[in-house]
Amino acid sequence: MLYWGRARRENPSNLPAKGGLRVRYEAKKFKSFEVELDGISKRTMEEHYKLYQGYVNKANEILDKLAALDKDPAKANPTYSELRVLKVELTRALGGIKNHEIYFDHLGGPGGKPEGALLRLIERDFGSFEEWQKDLKATGIAARGWAWTAYDWDTGKLFNYIGDEQNTYPVWNCTPLVALDVFEHAYFIDFGTNKGGYIDAFFRNLDWRAVAKRAEAFGIFTHAKV
Repeated sequence: MLYWGRARRENPSNLPAKGGLRVRYEAKKFKSFEVELDGISKRTMEEHYKLYQGYVNKANEILDKLAALDKDPAKANPTYSELRVLKVELTRALGGIKNHEIYFDHLGGPGGKPEGALLRLIERDFGSFEEWQKDLKATGIAARGWAWTAYDWDTGKLFNYIGDEQNTYPVWNCTPLVALDVFEHAYFIDFGTNKGGYIDAFFRNLDWRAVAKRAEAFGIFTHAKV
């Protein structure tokens, strides 16, 4: 199971025709839009938020269409069927919501190093904070859309990995803690093709308290015994 977060909204008054609760998503507000970021402009953040809102709107649109769709197995087909299209694109829309919510939530901080259990966990699993940062920057430059630091519940360790699209390369039974968006829309206005410069700015604006709060909420420090 992927432990992504709590972005889901359920509206009991909005019931689909065939019973059950209709899931609805809502765009959230983030403190990172209320502060001036170092190297990442207001314009970039505002344009970025519009894309996030678009994922929210499309997720709800797809869910409405799925609620109304006849789920006849005879009409389902892996080459092409309306059910396949909706189910696949729902994963992209939901990824676009959940990925951006982690990203926006941990921007707006002073950067630097984390403290306490989070720093101990990073140093334990990467050798040093600097090695973690070096690894994630290289992973981000190699990625086409996302680079992640996640906690693997099977190994009990942190690792960095690539997630090119909103819905690609999920690693099961892992909890993402750091979300580095490296799609061009995240940096091109401010940095052009200098992806590495943008990643450096990302580190300067990282709110480690938000990362630690997420890790604490999932019980990662207890599980990792740090």
